[in-house]
Amino acid sequence: MATYKIRVATGDFLCGGTLDSVAVTLVGTQGESPKFHLDKCGKDFSPGAVDEYVVQSEQDLGPILLVRLHKERYGIFPPTRWNCSFVEVTGPSEEVYRFPCYQWIVGYATLELREGAAKTISKDADNQVFLRHRTEELRAKQQAFRYKEFQPGWPKCLDVATVDDLHPNYQYSSTKTSTLEVNMATGQVELKLKGLLDCKSSWNKLDDIRRSFWFHRSPATEYVSTHWDEDAFFGYQYINGVNPVTIRKCTEIPAKFPVTHEMVAKSLENHTTLDQELEQKGNLFLVDCEILEGVPATELNGRRQHITAPICLLRLTPQGELLPIAIQLTQQPGPESPIFLPSDSEWDWALAKFWVRNSTFHIHEVLTHLLYTHLMAEVFTLATIRHLPMCHPLYKLLIPHTRYTLHINVLGRVRLFGPGGLIDEATATGFHGLSVLLAKGLSALTYSTLCLPDDLKERGVESLPNYYYKEDGMKLWEAIHSFVSGIVSLYYPDDISVREDPELQAWVAEIFDKALLGRESSGFPSHLETIAELTKYLTMVIFTGSIRHASVNNGQFDFGAWMPNYPSSMRKPPPKAKGNATFESNLETLPDVSTTCRSLFILWLLSKEPGDRRPLGCYPAEHFTEEEPKQVIATFQNRLAQISKEIEERNRHLPLPYNYLNPPEIENSTSI
Repeated sequence: MATYKIRVATGDFLCGGTLDSVAVTLVGTQGESPKFHLDKCGKDFSPGAVDEYVVQSEQDLGPILLVRLHKERYGIFPPTRWNCSFVEVTGPSEEVYRFPCYQWIVGYATLELREGAAKTISKDADNQVFLRHRTEELRAKQQAFRYKEFQPGWPKCLDVATVDDLHPNYQYSSTKTSTLEVNMATGQVELKLKGLLDCKSSWNKLDDIRRSFWFHRSPATEYVSTHWDEDAFFGYQYINGVNPVTIRKCTEIPAKFPVTHEMVAKSLENHTTLDQELEQKGNLFLVDCEILEGVPATELNGRRQHITAPICLLRLTPQGELLPIAIQLTQQPGPESPIFLPSDSEWDWALAKFWVRNSTFHIHEVLTHLLYTHLMAEVFTLATIRHLPMCHPLYKLLIPHTRYTLHINVLGRVRLFGPGGLIDEATATGFHGLSVLLAKGLSALTYSTLCLPDDLKERGVESLPNYYYKEDGMKLWEAIHSFVSGIVSLYYPDDISVREDPELQAWVAEIFDKALLGRESSGFPSHLETIAELTKYLTMVIFTGSIRHASVNNGQFDFGAWMPNYPSSMRKPPPKAKGNATFESNLETLPDVSTTCRSLFILWLLSKEPGDRRPLGCYPAEHFTEEEPKQVIATFQNRLAQISKEIEERNRHLPLPYNYLNPPEIENSTSI
């Protein structure tokens, strides 16, 4: 007779416990136990509880390989969901086996868990029980998680219609769902009560905008509303605003943008020329919105909106400020496309900057935010679920960084960026223009775009001063790279082990096929050959879903609450001549009251994390059971804490703190 002690942990979630009957079967190398019903005096399987049981087996089962959890009917009670965290088995010789679960069991079902040591398939080559388990797990997940095309030219996405069709493992928690719904309701009620959502007229004065979301003010929104019209703050936002990845060094003035020294002489010191700034000092930078050319605009409130593709030239001053010195509002130079300058009239120059801000808005929301983070992260998530079994070390590494991504993206397709969604009602692209722009963006997306060190080098901005996104981002990239390297080294001893891992290669190939649509010019690998390639790729995946998303999401309301700083639409076409802009005509060009409030509502909603957070490096679900990866995780967490201290120390000396890449403010995954 062999005695086994069994501990079963229930997740600490609202309604995470169950009233159903739970039984367990132990599968060892020397046999299989009968089904033991787990029942003790009092309530079993309450949220957050760890229940302990002692069971007897007629024979010693040997090392325990698998645990089967049987969730069955209990009396007359209807079935309830159960969130199981883990099962722990202590054998007759006090050896301990841990079986991570961390998932919901729905209805009456049997769930088979394997012992928690992380293993690639090569380590299971001689164990038919484990090989069968891997194969059956992946087959079931590939049948349950299928792709569909949401729009031509977009990355493929999960084939479900609503979040109700998602398995509870990938849905928001009850806490997160209820908080999000309350946020949505209160924001809309506030605007309704003020009568703003139905007002289709222009703003009478700028101060009225301040009152549209008056109780959501913060020090950041107040700073933006005070400094928004300053040229230095305009330039600052291209390195530390919500879209800090579009600016690039200007190595030659494009032929399509015929700026001359005479035009910009007033923006330069007496002792320098445009050519010197360009060729000798390297102080000129470009924001080129060429990708917007040909993107159709929609109608909002019965009025056709307008989109253009401006080019903006900025200069880095000796004081370290980035100042715009020339703006052309189209890609075609000529008499009807003048180059606007700081020396023009106040409202001409203001209007030119409005157009650049508006174009940046579209590129940010559709490409930098939606495509580069949400949609890419969705394919990363699906490929991880479909091709990496739960015992795979890379599944254990990546799964915390996929939390809630499927839920927010499915919800987004229904309520935010899909046809008739909030973006369709609040931006000049509407859904059709958004679809066109996103397809163009995917056709131009490259691997280096998502790899921060490569992207900085490619844009020529590695040495740009006061570039806090770059500084903080590089520290975090290096921290993740070191973390990933530590995990990979535990399970991949050499390059051959990478090449010969079929599950890993299937994962990479699916991302290339479903996210990049098989486009080789993207530079994304369709297979990985070396440990170095694998480490960089995994770093990119984790960075994209966590840090990149935080950098382009968390500050949206801070920089967009003051609408003139980040207009979502333009009601008049770009001017074909200078000298006609007035304060009144600019207000008639900017979004009307209704459109402004709808866009502000979106930005506020997306910037407000609805509870149930998991900051970067926080892994309460212990998927890794061995000591070595736990030590690697602890080292990573210590480095994140150090980075946080460095950021907070720097921020104390800044008039506008840059806190979006402070690790406690970064979610592990793209979840809102």
